[in-house]
Amino acid sequence: MPAPAPSIKSSREYPTGELVRRLTGLAWQYRADFLLSLGLSVVLLLLGLIGLQLLGVVIDVIRHALDASQRPPQYPLGWTPPAGWTPLQIVVALSAAIVAQALLRAVLTYAYNLTTARLTQGEIVPDLRDRLYARLQRLSFRFFDVHGSSSIFNRVTGDVQNTRLFVDGVLLQGLNMILTLVAYGVFMWRIHPPLTLACLSVAVPLWWVSHYYSGRLRPAYLCNRELSDNLVQLFTESIRGMQTIKGFAAEPHEIRRFEEANGLVSSQQRLIFRDLSVFTLATQLLSQLSLVILFSYGGWLYVQDQIALGAGLVVFAGLLQQFNGQVANITTIANSVQQSLAAARRVFEVLDMPLGVETRRGAVAPGALTGRIIFDNVTFGYSAQEPVLRGVSFETRPGQIVGIFGMTGAGKSSLLGLIPRFYDPQRGRILADGRDLRDLDLDAYRRQIGFVYQESFLFSNTVSANIAFGSPHATHEQIERAARIACAHEFISALPRGYGTVLGESGVDLSGGQRQRLSIARALLPEPPVLILDDPTASVDSKTENEIITALRAAMEGRTAFVVSSRLSLLRRADVILVLENGRLAQTGTHEQLARVPGPYHQTALLQLMDLADTEGRAA
Repeated sequence: MPAPAPSIKSSREYPTGELVRRLTGLAWQYRADFLLSLGLSVVLLLLGLIGLQLLGVVIDVIRHALDASQRPPQYPLGWTPPAGWTPLQIVVALSAAIVAQALLRAVLTYAYNLTTARLTQGEIVPDLRDRLYARLQRLSFRFFDVHGSSSIFNRVTGDVQNTRLFVDGVLLQGLNMILTLVAYGVFMWRIHPPLTLACLSVAVPLWWVSHYYSGRLRPAYLCNRELSDNLVQLFTESIRGMQTIKGFAAEPHEIRRFEEANGLVSSQQRLIFRDLSVFTLATQLLSQLSLVILFSYGGWLYVQDQIALGAGLVVFAGLLQQFNGQVANITTIANSVQQSLAAARRVFEVLDMPLGVETRRGAVAPGALTGRIIFDNVTFGYSAQEPVLRGVSFETRPGQIVGIFGMTGAGKSSLLGLIPRFYDPQRGRILADGRDLRDLDLDAYRRQIGFVYQESFLFSNTVSANIAFGSPHATHEQIERAARIACAHEFISALPRGYGTVLGESGVDLSGGQRQRLSIARALLPEPPVLILDDPTASVDSKTENEIITALRAAMEGRTAFVVSSRLSLLRRADVILVLENGRLAQTGTHEQLARVPGPYHQTALLQLMDLADTEGRAA
């Protein structure tokens, strides 16, 4: 069975009342369209009542024309036909009115559907999706370190769509149902109160059935969304790892894993549909029971001549049918309630997630940084119980190249992540030009730092747009200058459309060295005073490494640069090297100094020299 995807969990519970309040507030933000939709539904309700009343009058006119002893018809809205009209003329006029109200209902139904679609799909869904995406952009790296991308993706897409069900499928439909039930109940009461009470006696068991199945459906929908997260995660991982899958001939195994995950989603869906089917059947049976009561008890009353109106029973049947139609909507509304509440909880979990790292109130925008960075007794860990860095202290001078060396797990990348304030330390402080990073405006500070990572990420856009990602208003001359410094101009010019060439997903149509040099150009374009290089030559061959080092040498000129690398060919150019061991700063010095002193750096230097001598010996 596939492992479950990491789940996003809020630090607090979400009571149903709070979810309903927040979702209602979301609809009220667009009150103009919401009230218009509600108003149209009320008008449609009144037109339906008018249509039934007109039908009853037509029946009474015909009955009175056939038997003059029958009570004369009572015309609606104070209207009376002209004295000279025949019964046929009256029936034709009333029939024309029925057709007119039907046409008006059709037009207003069309307007209602358009307004509701504009409210939900044109306003609420885009707004909620924008807010969710903006929140994700502001959340700290801790959030993405812990939570799976599949769960995040599902929340931005499927859960946002299901959240809007509360507006059109619960609020509007629910209010419409309540108004309809009240209006039709009043009309039936006016015809015959005892018969109304008898027919509506099924309301109590109907309420109990709705309450019972609503309690069953909500946890089922939550479980289904989490299983869907797992399925999406499995699918995205298999696409990204297709080369590995095929390399190990593991296609049958991956197919079985996907079938198992898909089967779990399908099984959970079947459980939901089973409960819904039983719920629907129960509501339909109870609704039909009211018709049985109507025809048995109402028929007996009619035979006993206790229903005085000639068309009363027919109109009552029509009202009850409309009433039961609304009662049948309870199944749909209850389903929408549970779907929307389950989705809303998942959406609000992200919207309410603490940012972790944010700009403090009163923070100042730094001027142009000189590159003087100080770590003052910094302790940091991804969890408070397991620190990755312990009591690290050092200071860099402006324009200095700082190498960072350590074995796997020593805390190198964690240290780099603290410099741009991707994380805040648990203890100690980090200063830039004498100011605590937490006192600086976050965006203004980060714009003065350039980044080149081990895996260079490129967007499916033009080469120019990728280089200018952090500086969207850069001119072509500025873009080309950055590319020349990064030794990328030559291969860019050889592309089919040069700087206008659109790259494939993640720059798949470029070599590793070319992608890395574009990343260097992107980092250099804003001319940042601080440059962070996280093992930029780790995944390339020797020739590409030399090309990248040539580009980096030009990139680091005049800047404070932090370089993480396990290759001494890059570290030996550093002014000072920080050696990390088990999260502590074990040694500090230049390449020449550390290569002579026993320790991790010295051991690695010996191994790399032996490998180099062995390679040269084989070549000879």
